[in-house]
Amino acid sequence: MPLLQQLDSTSQMLQKVLDLRAKNQQVIGSNIANAETPGYKAKSLEFEDQLKSAMSGAQNGPVTTHPNHIPLQSTNLAQIEGTMTTKTDNTGIGDENSVSVDQEMVKLSENQILYETAVTMLKKKLSLLKYTINGGA
Repeated sequence: MPLLQQLDSTSQMLQKVLDLRAKNQQVIGSNIANAETPGYKAKSLEFEDQLKSAMSGAQNGPVTTHPNHIPLQSTNLAQIEGTMTTKTDNTGIGDENSVSVDQEMVKLSENQILYETAVTMLKKKLSLLKYTINGGA
């Protein structure tokens, strides 16, 4: 069993966020690469609502017999894959390509920042675990 699956639900959630952000980076990169391809329809990966739903499910998760008990069940994050949508060209320019390089570059930057944030959070989580294992030294 991989190390992150043995840790708490926050670490599992961060791992899933990293996977989805990497997948989103590929989708955005594909859109940018096809910006000049006639007839290409821009794709978008939507997963934030699914993550929010999983997080609220984890907070309202299994009932324990004592408030200080840690629930053993975690939200099934493996089922979250995101939803791929396509955007059709409504500009009427002629090539029917729906990619806006400016919008895609903004999405790329935002996705990169959110990816790096998740990496930093996971790194801090693992540092805390290392600190605990070393007995606070």
